[in-house]
Amino acid sequence: MFLVESKSAAIVCMLVSLLFLGTWPAILTLLERRGRLPQHTYLDYSITNFLAAVLIALTFGQIGGSTPSMPNFLTQLTQDTWPCVLMAMGGGLFLSFGNVSIQYAWAFVGLSVAQVVTSSIAVVIGTTLNYFLDDKINKASILFPGVACFLTAVLLGSAVHSSNATDNVEKLRSFHENLKETEKVPEITTDEEAPSAKDIMENVDVDNVCAEEAKKAGTADFIIAVESQRAIKVVGESKVVGMSITLFAGVCFALFSPAFNLATNDQWHFLKEGVPHLVIYTAFFYFSLAFVVTAVFLNVTFLYYPLLNLPKSSLKEYLRDGNGRGWAIAAGLLCGFGNGLQFIGGQAAGYAAADAVQALPLVSTFWGVLFFGEYRRSSKRTYLLLVCMLVMFSVAVALLLASAGQRKTVASKINRLQHQNTKPMENYTHATFDF
Repeated sequence: MFLVESKSAAIVCMLVSLLFLGTWPAILTLLERRGRLPQHTYLDYSITNFLAAVLIALTFGQIGGSTPSMPNFLTQLTQDTWPCVLMAMGGGLFLSFGNVSIQYAWAFVGLSVAQVVTSSIAVVIGTTLNYFLDDKINKASILFPGVACFLTAVLLGSAVHSSNATDNVEKLRSFHENLKETEKVPEITTDEEAPSAKDIMENVDVDNVCAEEAKKAGTADFIIAVESQRAIKVVGESKVVGMSITLFAGVCFALFSPAFNLATNDQWHFLKEGVPHLVIYTAFFYFSLAFVVTAVFLNVTFLYYPLLNLPKSSLKEYLRDGNGRGWAIAAGLLCGFGNGLQFIGGQAAGYAAADAVQALPLVSTFWGVLFFGEYRRSSKRTYLLLVCMLVMFSVAVALLLASAGQRKTVASKINRLQHQNTKPMENYTHATFDF
């Protein structure tokens, strides 16, 4: 069985995990903006996510021989580890609910802010829990200042969202006023002095949008063009709804890692005496199994979401909807391998330090700005808040990585004892005793 025991190898796993986990949200956002129903995308994504966990278990989990203390994946499937199996599946449930929620949070508050807020909540709660569950192997003097930086990033993320939303409203109002002057749009009857973004979107004729301007990210024409084709209509919707969904997703993300930690290390002593702990790959298999079962159940049972005014769908329509399926499959594979590498690194260096992969908003923000035009042509205030948020987030990630410890696994203890037993006798000092 493949194991990572050194701190440097664990950090490499975390960095690769960071890249993978920061990229798959951008792919799902891309598909939603192109009009593909999120429930169709999520089914493709969750199924391939599970297949990635199976592939990892049958390769890394089967490398080398199986020992009583460290059984390989297939051997452990038949062992009496059900208390920890259920804990691993509980972690999968939390992740599934979090991912179902965040796909709508992306639409309401934007990819960059949603990822920052949920990841920061996950670090503030999840990292604290993991620190105590891991018997404080991480350096508290470095870890908790990093947690404080993540909490600061939450506040900055909310400010960025509010400032950017205000900028977009002003752009849409200017667009409406220009159309009124050319008599291309009817007067909007509203009690407010100025029409809201929702009023404008409900009354604007998409034919009035300039094709050339619609290609320029950050313009009012661009905002209207994107909104007209996306699956989830959110312009002008309540900020409270968007932030509530985002906060709920963040709490779910905060709990899945501690649950996985308990499943693999059994700090609460669920297992009977003599039964080996769940190895990473077995726990990850059950974790992903619960994830995919929950995702399929939610999407098959609720193939439309009244809160978001999504059109009703069916399994037949899902099977026929092949548009963008390849991208959804790629997103599932990236998430599956990203989570697997996060857990492998966490088992070696502590799950509190592994929460540094919550730096995925840095990657997601890059994709959001590069491909989706987020924050283009915004105000100086929005840009300043965005830079402060990303800087604070980067500092927090650096501190979490610096706090990494090294877990003393069974295998490392055995290797240390074997090394001590092979030392030459002259290295020992002989003593005489008088009786």
